[in-house]
Amino acid sequence: MYLRVASIAFTAFLALSAQEQAPPPANPPPDKPEAKEGWKKSDDFIVPAGTKVPLSMINSISTKTASDGERIYLETVFPILANGHIVIPPGSYVAGTVTDVKRPGRMHGRGELYIRFDSLTLPNGVTRDFRARMGSLDGNAPETLDKSEGKIKSEGNKSGDLKTIGETAGAGAGIGGLAGAAAGHAGMGAGIGAAAGATAGLIGVLVSRGPEAVLTKGTTMEMVLDRQLQFTGTEIDFGGPMQRSPTSGGPQPSRKSQSGYPGRRWPILE
Repeated sequence: MYLRVASIAFTAFLALSAQEQAPPPANPPPDKPEAKEGWKKSDDFIVPAGTKVPLSMINSISTKTASDGERIYLETVFPILANGHIVIPPGSYVAGTVTDVKRPGRMHGRGELYIRFDSLTLPNGVTRDFRARMGSLDGNAPETLDKSEGKIKSEGNKSGDLKTIGETAGAGAGIGGLAGAAAGHAGMGAGIGAAAGATAGLIGVLVSRGPEAVLTKGTTMEMVLDRQLQFTGTEIDFGGPMQRSPTSGGPQPSRKSQSGYPGRRWPILE
């Protein structure tokens, strides 16, 4: 009886010892990527107020056709970072509004556009609303930007007006000279013709409008944030590499083309 009790006790002792000395798991779970990178998806990423965000126009607008309240659409062309991570990647969408339009006058004045930026949408659909202004405009664009008022102004056309008057005066002088020569008064005819041509040119300048203010597709500019934008790590998780959709086109001169008949097909001479 004594031996049997001792055997049972010894067996129980061995079982308890085996449980206390159980080996740890062979393959411990790996560390999460967020921990290795020093941030968690619950962390906040802040883009401060005053940050300049480069944009490119997706559509085109002009003082000739635009109206108050018309929407404009743009996309970001350079990544914006916070805490060493891309918060606003290229290809994010920005929507804006035309708040005021002024067409160029017939005798003086320039075309004017007032634009306000309203919202930002990241590639994963996360959206932020704001009221941002334009900080700079493409240096190749003929338009100019009044930063104090956020006003885009068309180029002046004084040189074009003088050219028009000079060309019509020259043409009038030539016609008048020919007519005067036939009547025996070539000099007088040329003078009268030049005066008539200059008058016609001046009238043409007075009844025509100056260049319109135009922002064409592909025109680049900078948006200045009026407030900070705050995102969580989950909101800037884009789930893989992102590629910016190419934007074609570029800033085009506002003045009328002098190239004749664009798009016309001429017959092939053999």
